[in-house]
Amino acid sequence: MKKRQAVFRGELISVFRGLKTLPDKRQAYMEEVEHPGAALMVPMKCGKVVFIRQYRPVIGKAIWELPAGIFSRGESPAECAMRELEEETGYVPGALAKIGEIYTSPGFCNEKIYVFKAECVSRKPAKRDEHELISVRTFSPEQVKSMLARGKITDAKTISALALAGIV
Repeated sequence: MKKRQAVFRGELISVFRGLKTLPDKRQAYMEEVEHPGAALMVPMKCGKVVFIRQYRPVIGKAIWELPAGIFSRGESPAECAMRELEEETGYVPGALAKIGEIYTSPGFCNEKIYVFKAECVSRKPAKRDEHELISVRTFSPEQVKSMLARGKITDAKTISALALAGIV
């Protein structure tokens, strides 16, 4: 078996398989997904959290999420977080605070999401991608906690970001 060979190269991800050397020098077979990275925003407006409800074709339903997206070429994590917030919600953030980084599925994927929090200072029309089906709504922290307890928020990156932000 080769050290590492490409199985698939797409626009968003690449898939590889092969042997990796572990810290103790043993070899282990791995299948891995290479991801360009992403940024997520925990947007606040007057004490409420700005959420999007986005249809996700892969799971065949709409779910409550925080605005997030992958990096554009040459874009910093902060620039990505601000751009995604504006594109998906129309909200414009004030000063950003980086509150953490998460790996979504480190057993097989290197996707790293940089998490930011900001107060929204204004709003303009959203500029969504043509394939995005999104609605926007704000929830109080108490409503967010209730939604989470009732299984209404199931997106792992959103749940992680809410914890990093101290909301849940």
